[in-house]
Amino acid sequence: MGQPESREYRASEESELPPGQRLQRGWPVTHYGPVPKFKPDRWEFRVFGATADGDKHCWNHEEFSALPFSSVVADLHCVTKFSMLGAEWGGVPARELVALAPPAENVTHVMVWAEYGYSANVRLSDFTSERTIFATHKDGELLTAEHGFPLRLVVPHLYAWKGPKWVRGVEYMTDDRRGFWEERGYHNLGDPWREQRYSYQEEPGDGPEL
Repeated sequence: MGQPESREYRASEESELPPGQRLQRGWPVTHYGPVPKFKPDRWEFRVFGATADGDKHCWNHEEFSALPFSSVVADLHCVTKFSMLGAEWGGVPARELVALAPPAENVTHVMVWAEYGYSANVRLSDFTSERTIFATHKDGELLTAEHGFPLRLVVPHLYAWKGPKWVRGVEYMTDDRRGFWEERGYHNLGDPWREQRYSYQEEPGDGPEL
């Protein structure tokens, strides 16, 4: 990837924590299951499902690494109540992939798929936010394997579980469907500023029935 083409700051978020969160120094490792071994010759990123042209779009690691590189300064809010402020994430904006592989007109949500079948569902409007990024770097350094190398999604305005580590693809969906943690008691939307942590907090229309 080349040098960053853009860099954004959001001072309001960097100076304020969402309700119930605490400031974290450093970056704890939190994930479900083992850390996968990266095999570049077998790695592939896919965009599939309800694409505009009906086709599946794929990139190998070399091709994905050649996509336009950008950066965004944003916070990370974990549902376990720690927040890491002001990290610089470098990688491929989600909007770039949407432009290369557009969704059909009736797509409303995406499922982000990662290693071992892990998944997280997000609304298309959240996915296409200008700050949503498929990160390969943090603060100018490649991500470590424990933190998601070679690729993790960062959706700064949602809880961090909505941005899986070790991402392998995106599925366009015409109806909402719950992901891994959303099926296991986490809130379907995951807005930290509304403290949407758990499914029992959901209101009508927030997500599919459990």
